[in-house]
Amino acid sequence: MKDGSVDQERDVIVGIDLGTTNSLVAFMQDNHPVCVQDTNGKNTLVPSVVHFTAAEQVLVGDAAKNLLVSDPAHTIYSVKRLMGKSYKDVAGFQGFFGYKILDDDAESLVKIRVQDRYYTPVELSAWILRELKTRAESRLGAKVSKAVITVPAYFNDNQRQATRDAGKLAGLDVLRIVNEPTAAALAYGIGLAPQQSECIAVYDLGGGTFDISILQIQDGIFEVLATNGDTFLGGDDFDRAVIDFFLKQLNIDAEILAEEKSLGQEIRLQAEAAKKALSTADQFEGRIGGKAVRISRTEFESLVQPLVQRTLDCCRNALSDAKLQTHQIQKIVMVGGSTRVPLVKQQVSAFFQQPVFDNLNPDEVVALGAAIQADILAGNQKDLLLLDVTPLSLGIETVGGLMDTIIARNSKVPNKAGRQYTTSVDGQKNLKIAVFQGERDLVEHNRKLGEFVLRGIPPMPAGLPKIDIQFILNADGILTVRASELRSGVAQEVDIRPTYGIDEEEMARMLLDSIAHAQEDRQVRGLLEARNEANNLLYSGEKFLEQNRAILAAEEVEQTKKLLNDLLEATKLDDKDVIHRAIETLNTYTSPLAHRAMDTTIRAAMRGTKVSEG
Repeated sequence: MKDGSVDQERDVIVGIDLGTTNSLVAFMQDNHPVCVQDTNGKNTLVPSVVHFTAAEQVLVGDAAKNLLVSDPAHTIYSVKRLMGKSYKDVAGFQGFFGYKILDDDAESLVKIRVQDRYYTPVELSAWILRELKTRAESRLGAKVSKAVITVPAYFNDNQRQATRDAGKLAGLDVLRIVNEPTAAALAYGIGLAPQQSECIAVYDLGGGTFDISILQIQDGIFEVLATNGDTFLGGDDFDRAVIDFFLKQLNIDAEILAEEKSLGQEIRLQAEAAKKALSTADQFEGRIGGKAVRISRTEFESLVQPLVQRTLDCCRNALSDAKLQTHQIQKIVMVGGSTRVPLVKQQVSAFFQQPVFDNLNPDEVVALGAAIQADILAGNQKDLLLLDVTPLSLGIETVGGLMDTIIARNSKVPNKAGRQYTTSVDGQKNLKIAVFQGERDLVEHNRKLGEFVLRGIPPMPAGLPKIDIQFILNADGILTVRASELRSGVAQEVDIRPTYGIDEEEMARMLLDSIAHAQEDRQVRGLLEARNEANNLLYSGEKFLEQNRAILAAEEVEQTKKLLNDLLEATKLDDKDVIHRAIETLNTYTSPLAHRAMDTTIRAAMRGTKVSEG
């Protein structure tokens, strides 16, 4: 035991802030939350950056961040922006990332290409979480296997589930996913007092993103009334404004920075140093390439004023959505390193017409709040109410025998969650819905609770029906599963008792199995998902050739057939990366053909004629 203040017998549950730019881990020490520092005892921040070396080593944190400029193709940053997203969700932001995102033009979750391997955001986030877990274990001298992880208030179910999956892959039992603004409020003791009722605003300005959340707190329950923000606005933009100022001062063309990477890095570091210095000083002086540069606080504030104004516009929109006036907000909590800028504090305080809460380290406040939430879950704060939670995840079986979780383990009860699915073959009239309970990625390792058939789906092409499946879990632990085809209104439902016949020991075994087998489960899931994706593409590829043969050249048809065959052969192998490479090759070749077919169809429709289907 390296830290005598932590009782070896006590269950250590850590709080983790998995951030876009930086991540942190915290725990309770002498009834106070503290963030874990690096081995030098200086820094609590772990840059959320992962680098893959040529020797297939994985670097995380500062070591990876140092390679962002020299080796951007193998250095992954801002992976949180990709959590739970499909390629279609992020297609417009491809230019923002220095690494390759696989374009499969599908609704499936996005994948990142590094050399000849393909990673999901879940796998990449797991590397960051492992680093935080290792750091905490080193400090505590004890094994850490349980955690509370924070996410933005606007994260949807897919993004929250992806965060849970990343935790499991890192060897952590994720007891609760907590909204970042809720954690920040807890760090200030807001919401801990019984019978407390108030509205608060959490203003979070980080390195790359800005979020404003309006929360209603009533008897320890945090309700998000509204969120707003800008996913491409933060301290990096403050730096960029100073960089442009220095470039003008030095009479350097900004385009030169693309070639002179070392000069670009030097200017960026000086701009960041200027921003930090001007939080306390009135003037900054430095040197770039041997030449002097200087900027005053007045000049700096003039540069960043439009950026701060954009955050206030978001605040105004959030208040409008919450149907509140500024005087109805009782407290304003400041989060994120960029809130250290005095102008930000002044303007936010003036906007809400009251002083802001900023005496805690704004980089650490979310992680500190997560540690408090973890302490509550560990049962160390007896006077606080803990809501009942579902003991094991509930979900349905999807193609390939995969478990698709709909209500995650440790979700509050009562609860309601749902997801939309579709059919996998043309003309499908019935759909079997099998409900399972457990933490493993394959249903064969989980416990079957029941099944029913949704009958009478009108015959439609595969992928066209919209089948909505809702799980409604009541306070007595009874699960109602409701399925409906949204286009036709066909519906069916069944009641299930998910916890019937399963004891605490069996639950614990299922949970430990899921963590022990997380790596292999993830590999199996990745392979099955790649095969499912490939099979869908093979099916649509054959249909595409049939319907568009008239507008395709003979060599285009032959090449497409060859690539489809290559993909078919790849699906017979047990290597998801080979399948993804074949998918990418096929998509790259057929994408221009598909655009041509679309143009032809549109032109024909405008002429009022029907295109021959061959």
